[in-house]
Amino acid sequence: MNTMRTFILMAALTALFVFIGNLIGGQSGMIMAFGFAVLMNFISYWFSDKIVLKMYKAQEASPSSELYGIVRTLATRANLPMPKVYVIPGDQPNAFATGRNPQNSAVAATEGIMRTLSRDELSGVIGHELAHIKNRDILTGTIAATLAGAISMLAQMGHFAMIFGGRSDDDEGGSNPITGLLMIIVAPIAAMLIQMAISRSREYVADADGARIAGQPRYLSNALRKLQAGVEQIPMHTNPSTAHMFIVSPLSGGVLKSLFSTHPPMEERIARLESMRH
Repeated sequence: MNTMRTFILMAALTALFVFIGNLIGGQSGMIMAFGFAVLMNFISYWFSDKIVLKMYKAQEASPSSELYGIVRTLATRANLPMPKVYVIPGDQPNAFATGRNPQNSAVAATEGIMRTLSRDELSGVIGHELAHIKNRDILTGTIAATLAGAISMLAQMGHFAMIFGGRSDDDEGGSNPITGLLMIIVAPIAAMLIQMAISRSREYVADADGARIAGQPRYLSNALRKLQAGVEQIPMHTNPSTAHMFIVSPLSGGVLKSLFSTHPPMEERIARLESMRH
């Protein structure tokens, strides 16, 4: 169900890009915006593991550590190549997976999560992260970010075109200025909301698949309860652009957090895991 939802949302994002591109930038503008977005996100996608691990000062885990052993056991169970395993200094309990494909992947966990969770609960978290790798969610996220970024660029192009004289008359679709203004304002917000909805749908899939990899849904549901409490109590210096990668959003933000979240409501995630027992 969530996989189908992801496809529908990706289709909606693509349709929005084509519509806005023709309306604001024309065919040439659409191609230009898409090209820039592809270039930027390709670099991010190809080097994401190195960039984010360096950002959080991650260190490779010892092969004799409990974390490494859990990852190795579950990766074998999930029929995945062994990812690299990293430890992030810091007290907030959290974890993420990165890498452009299963052959070039990494799992990173904070020192805080290893102090907070039991072995079974940590297995639930690692199962979730391995599910992201197995489902190639980093690629899905990159495609969504590319389309959303291209839409934002088109909106910027439309903004400058309105300031400096608008589109040429030979562009089809041309020229209701009120419609154009609305699209310039609304399109980037709509693209961002669709991108976040895609992220939330992938989290649900990773929860379900990760619970199967770990062997028990309650491992992850119990872990999520502790992680939510830990994140609320212990702040973490986080780059907002990487917040979607973590199993629990490390950001605080009240109402805005709930309206513009890359993660589903924790209560719903736990309820879905609990229902898997029956």
